[in-house]
Amino acid sequence: MRKFAELFDALDSTTKTNAKVEALTTYFQETNQEDLLFSIALLIGLKPKRAFKTTHLREWCSELSGIPLWLVEDSYYVVGDLAETLALLIPTQHNQSENKSLKEYFQELTEAKNWEIEEQKSYVLHHWNNLSGTDLFIFNKLITGNLRVGVSKTLVVRALAKVLNEETSTISHLIIGKWNPLEITFDSLFNQNAIESKTHLPYPFYLAYPVEDSFFETENIKDFILEKKLDGIRGQIIVRDEQIYIWSRGEDVLTDKFPEFDLLKNQLSNGTVIDGEIIPWKNDKPLPFSVMQTRIGRKNVTKKYLEEAPLIMVCYDLLEDKEIDIRQQPLQERKNRLIEILSEINSPLLLLSEEMHFSDWQEALKFRNEARNYHAEGLMIKRSNSPYEVGRKKGNWYKWKSDPLSIDAVLLYAQSGSGRRSNLFTDYTFAVWDGDQLVPFAKAYSGLTDLEINKVDRWVKRNTLEKFGPVRSVKPELVFEIAFEGIAQSTRHKSGVAVRFPRIARWREDKNVNEANTLDDLNDILNKYGN
Repeated sequence: MRKFAELFDALDSTTKTNAKVEALTTYFQETNQEDLLFSIALLIGLKPKRAFKTTHLREWCSELSGIPLWLVEDSYYVVGDLAETLALLIPTQHNQSENKSLKEYFQELTEAKNWEIEEQKSYVLHHWNNLSGTDLFIFNKLITGNLRVGVSKTLVVRALAKVLNEETSTISHLIIGKWNPLEITFDSLFNQNAIESKTHLPYPFYLAYPVEDSFFETENIKDFILEKKLDGIRGQIIVRDEQIYIWSRGEDVLTDKFPEFDLLKNQLSNGTVIDGEIIPWKNDKPLPFSVMQTRIGRKNVTKKYLEEAPLIMVCYDLLEDKEIDIRQQPLQERKNRLIEILSEINSPLLLLSEEMHFSDWQEALKFRNEARNYHAEGLMIKRSNSPYEVGRKKGNWYKWKSDPLSIDAVLLYAQSGSGRRSNLFTDYTFAVWDGDQLVPFAKAYSGLTDLEINKVDRWVKRNTLEKFGPVRSVKPELVFEIAFEGIAQSTRHKSGVAVRFPRIARWREDKNVNEANTLDDLNDILNKYGN
């Protein structure tokens, strides 16, 4: 693991993309295939599942270091990262003697969940006594299940493409999914026949780029296909070898969670891959995204849930037709063929994405501003002659989201952040008025500048009413505008309302607490824009 730790340090020491790619390339070239396979898994987030309870880790750290458990806990709150806290508190070992391969660590940490507590403790203490520096930090990251390396999957792909002399699109396809490095080999992942032998694999998703104002000054609307931007799960439906596979953009296989689509394996031809948005749909309109979440979170999808949250795919694109990869064909040609296929099978499970027609960008802007009235988040703008690319590329596909909804709310609770903000109060809970009571409805932690964060942090420390572990209740005096993308009824929240993707739009220093919005105002937004 020592070489991987050196790579970790090299990646952590620079913010320059080319320097990161160079460090990855050098490491890949100098590492044996077995360790290379496991390092790729770690770099793209395929780490072993956490086997150790964090409570036990803190107790063992206290015992080994001689530091009282309460002080370990307080240190954790200040540092904000358990792995780093453990590395700082564990007595420094000057004679580092442990240098296992990454494969050994994967095997041990995978088996550790079945060990008795004393065996787990002995294993952890042995490594704490024989590791130091970055090696110890990475080990702690692995046992806490929180290893993240300062590099994107895109950069890993770029470096691998250089080393293996392959196209980045090919490498992206080969490493997609939640594969287990203990169950495959480097050759089986990267040999020339890998894609053909893995018929269940999706294509890497093409992601739209946020549109900029300058775009509308130079581009002709006639060169683009415009569609509603819907709120669901981006996915691919794949039919190959008489089987159906459903993948999400997050590279999760959702086939078992979406059993209604199983019928399509008898209706779509082998070698068909459709890209689209999977959404709950009833009475000719989409249901709230919260309904989708009830489906995803269940291990067993009963008949009741199939009836209450029926799913469909709104189809955007055709990527494979009769076993032929057609991603390089112009979008309009792929869409025309998709229309033919959907017309032939006439399945209620597959709806064609509605193409929107506008005379100019000004007319499109009017729809974009009213998109929520049409159960949409805005518009997708796709160049009609574009190929289906890999990742987020600027130039052909754009997303033009509606302005967020917003409401003025009162800061009620504050909690310490994590990482570099672990010593600051950066996670906030906001409330609106319900009569003369403040009712919490959202949490947010983004949107403020560093200067504003420091200012709020000082205010929180001076105006704390009560402490609940890392959380502080504060005097209800500060008002903030909270922006959010969607709103729905919720039985889990005291307010009866849940908002989607809340963040701080601005600090309303011009308003006093009595001018904050009310629960009635929030319900008015719910009645107008909630599904």
